[in-house]
Amino acid sequence: MSKSTDWLDKYEQSHSNLRYPSIYWAAVLAVVIGTVGLLWVLPIPREFFEISPLLNWGTAFLMVSAVYYFIISLSLAIGMLPFLIGVAAFQMWLAESGYAPLNLSTGLLLAGIIGLWLGHPRSGALINVVRDLQMMMIGPAWLLSVVYRRLGIPI
Repeated sequence: MSKSTDWLDKYEQSHSNLRYPSIYWAAVLAVVIGTVGLLWVLPIPREFFEISPLLNWGTAFLMVSAVYYFIISLSLAIGMLPFLIGVAAFQMWLAESGYAPLNLSTGLLLAGIIGLWLGHPRSGALINVVRDLQMMMIGPAWLLSVVYRRLGIPI
């Protein structure tokens, strides 16, 4: 069994009986985007900015996530790249917009956590939300693996 199959099977075991799957799917994405947004606005060392104005804790997290996806599964990594690039593009747009990135990211994260809680059955919902937060970057890969299975794409 591959590393990706191990992780995805473990994740799927605790997500086989979701109450509201569509709310859960949206919540997983909101948690990731909100978390990256909060990391994006954290102060960075001057050396980071000297390397690239786009290098910050959010982009570092996305780069580590991309490497992790490539380690567990090449097909999932290729499929996740547009998502990771989209999250980075959204954060770059948000940083340049007139909106408050900290407030919007905090709101997305909180809405995502509430959505995770709503998505799980009432019994054990809180512990499942905590597990989801621990496995934050497995969630989007699991969602992609569900799509891959429906399309017959090997993981």
